[in-house]
Amino acid sequence: MPSVSDLTLVSAETIAERVTMAAAIAELQRVLRDGFDPETDLPRGILDVPAGQLLLMPAAIDGAVGQKFATVAPGNPARGLERIQALYILLDGDTLSPTAILDGTALTSLRTPAVSAACADLLADPGAGDAVIFGTGPQAVRHVEALQAIRPLRTVRLIGRDAARAESAVQESRRFAPEAQISAGTPDAVRDADLIVCATTASDPLFPADQVRDDAMIIAIGSHEPEKAELDPALLGRSQVVVESRRVAAAEAGDVIRAVREGAMRESDAITMHQLFTGAVAPASDRPRIVKTCGMGWQDLAVARLAV
Repeated sequence: MPSVSDLTLVSAETIAERVTMAAAIAELQRVLRDGFDPETDLPRGILDVPAGQLLLMPAAIDGAVGQKFATVAPGNPARGLERIQALYILLDGDTLSPTAILDGTALTSLRTPAVSAACADLLADPGAGDAVIFGTGPQAVRHVEALQAIRPLRTVRLIGRDAARAESAVQESRRFAPEAQISAGTPDAVRDADLIVCATTASDPLFPADQVRDDAMIIAIGSHEPEKAELDPALLGRSQVVVESRRVAAAEAGDVIRAVREGAMRESDAITMHQLFTGAVAPASDRPRIVKTCGMGWQDLAVARLAV
C-alpha cells in the first residue's frame, strides 16, 4: 500500500481550478443518463457522536471507488466553521489502494448544488429566472452559482434570520450572477418565484404550500434527518417529487417522511433520478416539481474523479 507521501493531495483551491460548476453538473447528468441507478449505491453509515454526526459514504461507479469521511457539527457556524467538513479518499478500482486525498469539504460544497442543478435543468421551465433561496450559508450561495449555470437568473432573493449574514450572502452571490438583481428578501417572495431553494437546518416548513405557483421548481437540501422538514406536506402532495432513491428517501428525507405520515403522498408517488434521467417518467408540466436530496456517495465520487 502506498504511504501518505505517495498520495496525490487535492486542495480546495485545486478542486475549484479543475472543476467548474457546469462541468460537475454535466458529469452527474452523464452518469445518470448512462443508466446508473442510485438505488444500487452503497449505503452510507450515519453515527451520532456528542458534537453531531459522523458520515461514512462509500461508492463504486464506472470502475472507480471512493470513500468520504464527513462530519456534521451543528454548533460550528457559531464558531465561524463549516457545519459539514470532510475528507475524500479516492481508490484504485482494481487494487483498492488509495491514490488521492481530496478536500472533502470543498467537494461537498460543489457536488451538492451540482446535483440540484442537474435535476433542475430537466424540471425547471425554460424561462425560469426568478429565484428565492432560504438560507445564507455556503450552500445558499453555491446554489446561486449552480442555478446560474443552467438558467440565466433575473432576480435572486436570499432569506435568512440574520440580516448581516443575509447581506454577506448577497454580496458573495453577486460574483456568480453579476447580471441578476440580488438582494435580501422575505418569505412572501415565494409567491413570485419560479425557482425556490431551501438550504436551511429548519425542522418545520418554511412557507405555506398555497404560496407556491404551479409552474415553480423547488429544491430542498437542508437535512438528511427524518424528523426535519423544510417543506409543507401539502406542497409535496400537490407536486411531482423527485428523490435520489426511494430507499434513502424513506430513511432520511424528512420532507417525504412527514408527507407520507400525514397522508399527503405515498412513498411510491416519489419518482427517482434514475426514472427521470432514463426517460421512464417525464417532468410534470401542470404542477410544481420538487427535488429532495439527502446526499449520496456516488455524487461525490463522480465529481472527485474530475478533480484528479
